[in-house]
Amino acid sequence: MNALARTPRIAPDGAAQALRTVRKTAGRRRTLVPAVLAGAVLALFAVYVLLGTYSFTIPDFFRILFGEQIPGATYILMESKLPRAVVGTLIGLGFGIAGAVFQTLLRNPLASPDIIGISYGASASAVCAIVLFGAAGTTVSAAALTGALLVALAIYLLSRRGGVAGYRLVLVGIGFAAVLQALVNFLLTRTDIRTASEALVWLNGSLNNSSWDRAAVLAGFLLVLLPAAAVLARTLRGLELGDDAAAGLGIRVERARLGLIVVAVGLAAAATAAAGPVAFIAFLSGPIARRLMHGQASLLAAGLVGSCIVLAADFVGANLVPGVTLPVGVVTGALGAPFLLWLLVTSNRVGQGG
Repeated sequence: MNALARTPRIAPDGAAQALRTVRKTAGRRRTLVPAVLAGAVLALFAVYVLLGTYSFTIPDFFRILFGEQIPGATYILMESKLPRAVVGTLIGLGFGIAGAVFQTLLRNPLASPDIIGISYGASASAVCAIVLFGAAGTTVSAAALTGALLVALAIYLLSRRGGVAGYRLVLVGIGFAAVLQALVNFLLTRTDIRTASEALVWLNGSLNNSSWDRAAVLAGFLLVLLPAAAVLARTLRGLELGDDAAAGLGIRVERARLGLIVVAVGLAAAATAAAGPVAFIAFLSGPIARRLMHGQASLLAAGLVGSCIVLAADFVGANLVPGVTLPVGVVTGALGAPFLLWLLVTSNRVGQGG
């Protein structure tokens, strides 16, 4: 008894203090990391606009921005660089948040729109519009948006039996992706070279056709979808614990899951319609943001990481090789493929295979 009496015990006050310290640290991280990422987006935006094959001084930038006409420079800045940077920032935000929602909701790092077939739905629909109907511009974007939404609905309905399970949705999505990729390849082999080249430019994911009109449409979608994502993010934290735990917390599991999927699909579809299926942005942004947040899921951080990747990749693609402009999707694809292989290797090593 005397030995037991002398055994040191953890004081309740000490445990409470330790818990408060952990929560305070996590809270600071939730604020600090997005703030640093927002600063990185602003810095990359400035580099993108001011530097490159045609550079601007800061005074000239503001003179043009406030209405002064400088022959040649005004057009390059206001009709090329600025809308392209704005669209790149917005699509990165949309893809990043969409990917993080799917990956967190389904608890699977492979569950991003460009892996499970949603981006392929947009691609197949857009290529059909280009090849079969000679569509261009806004019509192609509308077709891509429609195709992504329809394919997402089909994937959800086919994987819904007994409740949407993450592995089932991923497998159904991969099956859809394979079928739609085959359809795209078939259409490209049955059309003339000129039309096929137009379709391939869109399929690679490119900011070349960025304009203020596209930026305005994309911004309109985001103004609706981002607040919805912010509201539903509260239920996402509960769903990440599993359906039973979420239901125990009072969350209506199926309704919350459907709402999150609708918002994520809308974000991915709008971004794809604006710039094509830019490869691996949705896939990369969530895991990178989670690593920066020390394992915490943050939709805002994922969106900002997506914007950083798009701006940096498009700047590199435009300036890496003199006289050659690489589509942003080519650069992000080169980044994403090794990351996918690394993820598969490390997942299998620890017994978490996809």
